Amino acid sequence: MSTITTHVLDTALGCPAKGISVSLERLPESGPAKQIGAGMTDLDGRIRDLLAPGQALAAGLYRLRFQTGAYFARDGREAFYPFVEVVFLVQGTRTHYHVPLLLNPFGYSTYRGS
Repeated sequence: MSTITTHVLDTALGCPAKGISVSLERLPESGPAKQIGAGMTDLDGRIRDLLAPGQALAAGLYRLRFQTGAYFARDGREAFYPFVEVVFLVQGTRTHYHVPLLLNPFGYSTYRGS
């Protein structure tokens, strides 16, 4: 398991959100963001390997981008947010960062999980 993971739950359906494309970017103090990982949520709505094995995690700002519009479109559901971006701060590089997303077609919430 990598040091940054995520889990997406579709609160409108009450089940994991499978098949959502997610990218992980490092946000430098200046200049463009750099994609350092990506994945697709599995049948349980999880991505356990956003960082490649052995890839070091540095302190700083990171962004997860969830392609939510495509997820809802597959089921023919209207959605307000075509994507969701969650920006978070990594301070300790020897800890696990789990960033869950609770999602429905017209809203979302997130928190630091365990």
